[in-house]
Amino acid sequence: MELSLRADVTMVTRNRRALADIAGGIRLWRLAWALGWLDIRLRYRGSMLGPFWLTISTGVMVASLGLLYSTLFKLNMHDYLPFLALSQVLWGFLAALVSEACTTFTDAEGVIRSVRMPFFVFSMRALIRNAIALGHNIVVIVVVFAIFSTWPGWEALLAIPGLLIWVVDGLALTLLLGAFCARFRDIQPIVNSVMQIAFFITPVIWKPSQLSPSSMEKLALNPFFDLLEIVRGPLLNSDIAVTTWIGAIGFSLVLCVISWAFFVRARGRVTFWV
Repeated sequence: MELSLRADVTMVTRNRRALADIAGGIRLWRLAWALGWLDIRLRYRGSMLGPFWLTISTGVMVASLGLLYSTLFKLNMHDYLPFLALSQVLWGFLAALVSEACTTFTDAEGVIRSVRMPFFVFSMRALIRNAIALGHNIVVIVVVFAIFSTWPGWEALLAIPGLLIWVVDGLALTLLLGAFCARFRDIQPIVNSVMQIAFFITPVIWKPSQLSPSSMEKLALNPFFDLLEIVRGPLLNSDIAVTTWIGAIGFSLVLCVISWAFFVRARGRVTFWV
């Protein structure tokens, strides 16, 4: 009885400390923004174009893949290239965020060991850093949309809830993978391999309409498709199936629950793991 009571008190204390960590991190959002912007500046230090080298490489890739796959699949360039440009840029953001989530805390080892700071600051830092890179790559989407005159309508506002889900998932993922990969350093290569497989089984360079009706129904079981489509669909003036929204929200809830459960237990040990 006494042991059970003691365990309950410990879990309550851990949950309170985890909540205080997140609240403290949110109050330091200006610091997280400054750190994320500093990461971008240091990454491209000495470069004439800075992050726009990433924009140029993305544009070249979109143009090359657009010409290649539109020829192989016999697709209309007017429909396919805007789809490909938007898909490549959004997927690039997701893939980079997942990869860098693994090093959320290990990359900040010096700061974590020397300064007492909420761990949530480093999660926001990783998200902000990748959001800034996404902002540079949006230029590719704008250029392609302008060339083909395929601007989204008012339906594009429906992408805002999807982006909010991305923000929540990104923060949950950085807390989960950041702590987990700090404890098990060989997890990151596995995560990167999974993302490579997910790239090919998710409609990024190929369109969902190329599948048979039975295969289309199974796409909702792919969480990467659900999360990608709730942002991509409105920007392409496409209707989003209810099952896609259900899948995206369900996946996000599961991710948040797992992330919270692990962070509550691991928060006090991250300093010793990094």
